[in-house]
Amino acid sequence: MRRISGDTFVFQQDSAPAHRARDTVQLLHQETPAFISPDLWPPNSPDLNPVDYQIWGLMQQHLYKTPVCDTIDLKKRLVDTWASIPQCVVDKAVDQWTSIGYAHA
Repeated sequence: MRRISGDTFVFQQDSAPAHRARDTVQLLHQETPAFISPDLWPPNSPDLNPVDYQIWGLMQQHLYKTPVCDTIDLKKRLVDTWASIPQCVVDKAVDQWTSIGYAHA
C-alpha cells in the first residue's frame, strides 16, 4: 500500500477475529501510517466511512432528480455524479468524520 500511495491512506479493517488478533494489530500499528485499531472502530460497523454519512446523501440528491431508466442509466449517473463532486467536498466530509472520534490518524 505504501508503494502505491505513500503515507496518504488510512487503513481500516472489518474486525474479523483474525484481524483483531494481538499480533495482527501490533503489526498494523507498526506498518501503517494511520491505523484505526479495533477498539476505536464502532462495533458492527465495518462499512462506516465518510461516504456513508455525507457523500452518499449528496449523490442521491443528484442521482434522483429525474427517474432512473435502467441499470445502465443508474451506473452512468453514479460515475458522472461521483466524478463531479469536488475533492474539497470529500476532504471536508473526511475531516468532519474524523473530528467526531471515529477515526484517528
